[in-house]
Amino acid sequence: MTPEQFRAEFPALETWAWLDTPGAPPSATRVDAALRAVLDGWRAGTFAWEDWDGAAQRARDAFAAWMGLPAARIATLGSLAEAAATVAQYRAPGAALIAADEFQSLLLPFVAVAERDATRPLVRARPRFGQSRTEALCEHLQPGISLVAVSETTTRDGERLDIAAVRDRADDVGAQLFVNGTQSLGVLDPRFARTRPDFYAVHGYKWLLAPRGAAWLYTAEGAAELGSIAPNWKTAEGGDGLFGGHPTPAGKPHAADTSPAWFSWIGAEAALGLISELDAPATESHALGLAEQYERGATELGARAVRVGPGSHIRVFEIAEPARVQREHDQDRIRARIAGDRLRIGVHGFTSSEDVERALAALERGLRG
Repeated sequence: MTPEQFRAEFPALETWAWLDTPGAPPSATRVDAALRAVLDGWRAGTFAWEDWDGAAQRARDAFAAWMGLPAARIATLGSLAEAAATVAQYRAPGAALIAADEFQSLLLPFVAVAERDATRPLVRARPRFGQSRTEALCEHLQPGISLVAVSETTTRDGERLDIAAVRDRADDVGAQLFVNGTQSLGVLDPRFARTRPDFYAVHGYKWLLAPRGAAWLYTAEGAAELGSIAPNWKTAEGGDGLFGGHPTPAGKPHAADTSPAWFSWIGAEAALGLISELDAPATESHALGLAEQYERGATELGARAVRVGPGSHIRVFEIAEPARVQREHDQDRIRARIAGDRLRIGVHGFTSSEDVERALAALERGLRG
């Protein structure tokens, strides 16, 4: 699928220059069609809930095939927080290391477990001035750390972490690696053969273009025996049909599944069908090139990139006149996030060079008046 064909899947792009996929993307036509068919059948009473119920398994299989991973090692959950809570609860004892300003849905499950389980404490890595997140994590990865959890790309500053370097340092001290790919998978190559994550989680409602409520958690062979943080009718053994029984023992295939929200998984199945048609290396190159194009232009206009390490498909800047820049964005139908004095943009495979130039023109008007 070419970038032009991919772009044509998004009707909103006829109007908007969409640089806010770090928040949420616009709907793709085939995802929208799948959800509308579901709603039509629900309204008419012609639906079969058993078909809806199979969507999570179908999406698991599609995700596994796309990633080249065994489906038996992948759990289906409702969010990144559920994935992090599962790993935090079932991981081996020892200290977990996480960036002090990590995204809350990755950080807080480990905080919660550390507060009630003294055998699983938490160490928070704080970068020194001028130090990248990769450097800070590697510096804090010392003997006694049993797991390091990290987001491959952070929306706080747009840094792309060197996961391979973190993997190498984790190996040096005997620690496991948990990677959050929510803000990267769908654009950036996870390079599994090199990074070898013990745990890899992604919530699909960002760059995978799915509705919110569909997430995947991969666990490498031998990493841990995971169970469900919310045992349910999908993770039950024994009993009489849907009644009675007991939770599936930890470590069995799909024991960590949480009960699926049907419509989210129907949308996720359609979204994976779309994203799997992209040429992954070409999409990464396209997105990183446009992100660089925007950063060069924004820097020339006086915006300051706030990260220390390498850039990703997400870029964050400190800007003057944020209210005026927001007005220019609104007037020219440009979707990007402005919060306080920070401007954040994110580039997907559907973004065009014309989108970037349009956004830079609005930024220039906002900054210069």
